[in-house]
Amino acid sequence: MNTKSHLRTRMLCEGALMVALAQILGYLKLAEAPNGGSITFAMFPIILFAVRWGLRPGLMAGFLFGLLQLIFDGAYAWGWQSMLLDYLVAFTPLGLAGLFRGKSWGLFAGTLAGCLARFAIHYISGVTVYKILAPTEFLNWTFSSPALYSLVYNGSYMLPNTIITLLISVVLYVPLKRFILGLDLK
Repeated sequence: MNTKSHLRTRMLCEGALMVALAQILGYLKLAEAPNGGSITFAMFPIILFAVRWGLRPGLMAGFLFGLLQLIFDGAYAWGWQSMLLDYLVAFTPLGLAGLFRGKSWGLFAGTLAGCLARFAIHYISGVTVYKILAPTEFLNWTFSSPALYSLVYNGSYMLPNTIITLLISVVLYVPLKRFILGLDLK
C-alpha cells in the first residue's frame, strides 16, 4: 500500500541513496580539468532520481549533491561567488530533469535539460568570476576573451559528461524502464 507518508519516506530514502551514489561516482574521475571540473558518471543518479520523482525533489537532490561536492571534493573556487555558482547553483539544475517525469523519453530529455542548465551556470561563472584569469592558456590555446575561454573550458568536461550520462541512460533504460517511469509507485 503506497500511502502519501510511505511515498514521501521512500522518496527521501531513494534521494539519499542517489545523492550518496552520485558522490561516490564523483570520486571515480575519468579526467579532471586544471581549474576544476571533471568527467565522471556522477550526474546519472541525480537525473534518474529527478525523472522518477519530479522537479522539486530533483532540484533538492541536485543542490545537496552540489553541497557535498563543495564540502568533500576539494572545491576549486575563486571566492564565495565561485563557490556559490560552481557548486550550489550549478548542480541544482540537474533536477530540471524532473520536468520530464513520467514521460517515456523523459530520461533523455531530462539529461539534456539538466546538463545544458548546469553548463550555462558554469559558463556564467567563467565569464563573470574567472575572467580574472584572462588571458589564460588551456589546451595549448591562449584565450583573451573570458566568454570564449569559459565556453571551451566548461564544454571540455560538460560535453563528455552529458554524453556519458546519455549513454548510461540508453544502456539502463530497458532494464529500468518500470523504475524510471515510476510505475512501481502506483
